[in-house]
Amino acid sequence: MTETTVPLLSLAETRVLGVLIEKQQTVPDTYPLSLNSLLAGCNQKSSRDPVLELADGDVLAALGRLRELGLVDEVFGNRVTRYEHFFGKALQIPSQSVALLAVLMLRGPQTAGELRLNCERLHRFSDISAVEGFLEELAGRPAGALAIKLPRQPGSREARWAHLLSGDVDVSAPQPVAAARGGSGEVAELRAEVAALGEEVARLKTLLARVCGELGIAADAAD
Repeated sequence: MTETTVPLLSLAETRVLGVLIEKQQTVPDTYPLSLNSLLAGCNQKSSRDPVLELADGDVLAALGRLRELGLVDEVFGNRVTRYEHFFGKALQIPSQSVALLAVLMLRGPQTAGELRLNCERLHRFSDISAVEGFLEELAGRPAGALAIKLPRQPGSREARWAHLLSGDVDVSAPQPVAAARGGSGEVAELRAEVAALGEEVARLKTLLARVCGELGIAADAAD
């Protein structure tokens, strides 16, 4: 993939890529991810819009194309194949932009304020103007825009942003109201906390399984 290429990705491909970026920061102990962990992240109910039900084959197909584009690669070890991303390096964008695009891929169009809150565990932005600055850079990227500012909807105080990794966004399509999508700061914060708790539980289960394996006992017996 050349510097000027902007890959057009399917929904499954953006979900896989977004999960890899997210989990690298939120559960570094289990990154790179196994297929099972990646599938669970793709299909989790919290912090996802839309919620998907991908099968193993869907994720493997997405991984195959992402590998062809140089965005993902395999890591072999401990008898389990794992996967890691090279998104920022491949597209030559900073970690702040990677975080913003990951959250847009995982949660759909959002305002700058929502993005600042939802990016908290991937990158902590000092204020909304910092978020807007990186979004503007993505929108004006010489090698091809990766984000776009959507027209402000009637009754909305802020315009939302969307990623362009899957092509142009249909701005004429009706969008759910902000409250229904967890647009208020309070609801979005609660969702983020629930997602964080779920990820912590997953991390602890992985550690428990590892310890049980080293002790030669079944994980079920330790529950």
